[in-house]
Amino acid sequence: MKKGNFNKAMLLFELFRKHRINGDDLAKAESKSAYLDEKVDEFRLLISMCKDVFAGRYHMDKWNLSVIVATTAYVVSPLDAIPDMVPLMGWMDDVTIVAYAASKLTDEMQKYKAFIQAKAG
Repeated sequence: MKKGNFNKAMLLFELFRKHRINGDDLAKAESKSAYLDEKVDEFRLLISMCKDVFAGRYHMDKWNLSVIVATTAYVVSPLDAIPDMVPLMGWMDDVTIVAYAASKLTDEMQKYKAFIQAKAG
C-alpha cells in the first residue's frame, strides 16, 4: 500500500477508535473477515475478544478494547483509505489495519488464548 494511503487509513483508524460498536457491527465484521486473506484468523480472534469483553466474560484495559473497536469499525465501514469495491486493493488497507492492531495487541491476544484454553478445560 502506498504511504499516503497508509497515512489516510491511520487517520480514519483514529476516528473509528471512539466508535461505539454493536452486535450488528460484529456480525458484519465476521461476514467480511473472509476477505482478509492471511489476517482472517487474527481478525476473528479480535472479534471474539470484543464479544467476550462486552459479555463480561473477559477483561482488558480500555486502550486495547478501543484498538479492537476501531479495527472492527474500520473494516465494516464504507469509509476506507481504499474503497472495498476496488478490485484487490480495496481490502489491502483493511488487511494493513488488522495487521497493525494485531501487532499492538500481541500480548493481549496471547492472554486471551490462554483464557480460552483454561475455560475449555
